[in-house]
Amino acid sequence: MVQRVTKKIGDQELILETGKIGKQANGCVYAQIGGTAVIATVCCSSDVREGLDFVPVTVEYNEKFYAAGKIPGGFVKREGRPKDKEILVSRLIDRPMRPLFETSFGREIQIVPTCVSIDGVNTPDILAVLASSAAVSISDIPFHGPVAACRVGYLDGQYIINPTYDQMEKVQLEIVVAGTKDGFTMVEGGANEVSEDVMLGALEKAQGFITDMCLLQEELVKLAGKEKLPLAPLNVELANKEAIKAEAVPLMKVACFKEGKMARAEAIKEVKKQIAEKYADQLADEVQAKLFGALFDDIQYELLRSSILETGKRIDGRGTDQIRPITCEINVLPRPHGSALFTRGETQSLAVTTLGTAMDEQVYDDIEGDRSENFILHYNFPPYSVGETGKLTTGRREIGHGNLARRSLAPMIPSRSEFPYTIRVVSEIMESNGSSSQASTCGGCLSLLAAGVPMKKMVAGIAMGLITSDEKYTKYAILSDILGEEDHLGDMDFKVAGTRVGITGFQMDIKIAGVSMEIMKKALAQAKAGRNHILDIMEKCINKPQPISPYAPKIDSLKIPVDKIGALIGPGGKNVKALCQQYNVTINTEDDGTVTIYGKTGTSTDAAKAAVKGICEDPEPGTIYQGTVKRIMDFGAFIEILPGKEGLCHISKLSRTRVEKVTDVLKEGQVVPVKLLEVDKMGRLNLSYIDAIESK
Repeated sequence: MVQRVTKKIGDQELILETGKIGKQANGCVYAQIGGTAVIATVCCSSDVREGLDFVPVTVEYNEKFYAAGKIPGGFVKREGRPKDKEILVSRLIDRPMRPLFETSFGREIQIVPTCVSIDGVNTPDILAVLASSAAVSISDIPFHGPVAACRVGYLDGQYIINPTYDQMEKVQLEIVVAGTKDGFTMVEGGANEVSEDVMLGALEKAQGFITDMCLLQEELVKLAGKEKLPLAPLNVELANKEAIKAEAVPLMKVACFKEGKMARAEAIKEVKKQIAEKYADQLADEVQAKLFGALFDDIQYELLRSSILETGKRIDGRGTDQIRPITCEINVLPRPHGSALFTRGETQSLAVTTLGTAMDEQVYDDIEGDRSENFILHYNFPPYSVGETGKLTTGRREIGHGNLARRSLAPMIPSRSEFPYTIRVVSEIMESNGSSSQASTCGGCLSLLAAGVPMKKMVAGIAMGLITSDEKYTKYAILSDILGEEDHLGDMDFKVAGTRVGITGFQMDIKIAGVSMEIMKKALAQAKAGRNHILDIMEKCINKPQPISPYAPKIDSLKIPVDKIGALIGPGGKNVKALCQQYNVTINTEDDGTVTIYGKTGTSTDAAKAAVKGICEDPEPGTIYQGTVKRIMDFGAFIEILPGKEGLCHISKLSRTRVEKVTDVLKEGQVVPVKLLEVDKMGRLNLSYIDAIESK
């Protein structure tokens, strides 16, 4: 039986429908607004695994090119591996939903939202969050939802809920907020130096829409919701729990506060090993061994949190607002165009900037339409950065962290017209213990300046955390520059990047319900202070762009009259091809008359630019040109003063004294200074040779 709920949003109707499509899935919802539609399904495995300490859920958002009436580009006409955008939307859905599943459910869960129609006005990612949550909510899978999301834009002093594609190109702030009707749980987005107050206002604006969408899903659950499957809790207690805890806590109090990440991990491992040997017979049982490990996790959780809340001391000895030691170096690599090493505590990014030409731009073949980007940032997190072995792969983490760093730096990157290079930054994480994405932002900024990119302002980023005492937040601590352990055991992880003026990038995950605006306001203020502290250190290393590396391509541009484009290109591209070959450059011409020249050396680029100007400018009488002798006749010589433009220098104009033969003065191929005397009625150019005496 088909069940449907609707909600009027502006002048459009949002539809959530189930019972027509995907009836064999545990849950399936068709969501539509305007001409954009998403089908979301959820299924779970039939096998139950007891004692899991995580939720085995995967989200596989995918977009079909037929949704936009397109056929995939290239040789392969079938949609292939996930594009970066699909991975980012999958993360957008996963992060607010994952904490609301029960670990004791013990089954693998797969959510597959598919964009099947797009109108170019309404974005499919927000619809995918709603459809996915609704599909799980009506299914027989236990879920403490629903969740909803919305995009908030800020334009001309006004907040816009779910702006269109056109509006998103103009907004000063664009964030996606997800949460339940009790409060938001995830925020991410970018901005063009907005204030902390503007960011807080956007969060408040989002909550009303999210609440409405959660209530709409609850209506659908009343109409079509299934009875939930039973949980499979592990009804076994750890034997000798109190005795083990009594022995472990004093030892863990020492181990958990050892200086250095690796030293702490080794000390905790040694404590576990020491106590495990005493209870070896008991821990031979697999379930007891799991419970033993879980107890130590709980002890570490309690020690870390109680130390921060009661004494203000963190596991590495810092105060709550203290940032780890920072060092910055630039030009650490000899040949790349720009490089920097940014180290903050035990987190280190080697950031490298490469300058390329327009032909190096990243081209995207998306359902929204083809587009290209001239600023690219790639993030790599190799296993050696945390002292482990493993495969060198690009996973969802790499895509997500790289996107956050790119979004944070992008507003400060100069436009193509100001700096006509394609810019690629690669952040290689050499060490990691807390917020390598923000180290990538800082290191990326340093390497950009080292490469000579004229950034509008410098950008830095910081990761913040939160520890609370209870659900009413009677006591809490906001942490600056969190460690990996504080991220794992804390209640909130949010990353803020920006300039001294305002925020450019933002990402937040909240593990508790309904963080108050008071906490958010204090956290943003503390993040701003930390960001400025980091910028102080970065500016001592470099605060303005360096000269462009001699190893970088030389790029120059000029504007020519639109009616001269044809003359520059020539029939079948003959003229421009000849120039490229002659000067060993690449010349790109835009419809507005912008000509960009890319050369391996400054000499070749400058010479090609002069040649382009020559083709596109009209000869001016009285101007002196460096001309090339093309042909010698009895009565004079034909000299090319501009590419494709020759004039006659009569024998009488070769010298102040009588000249018997033209070859007495000139030879073919010789470059000589000549003055354009006139352009006659027939358009012919009459020249005069400037000899050495006259030229003085």
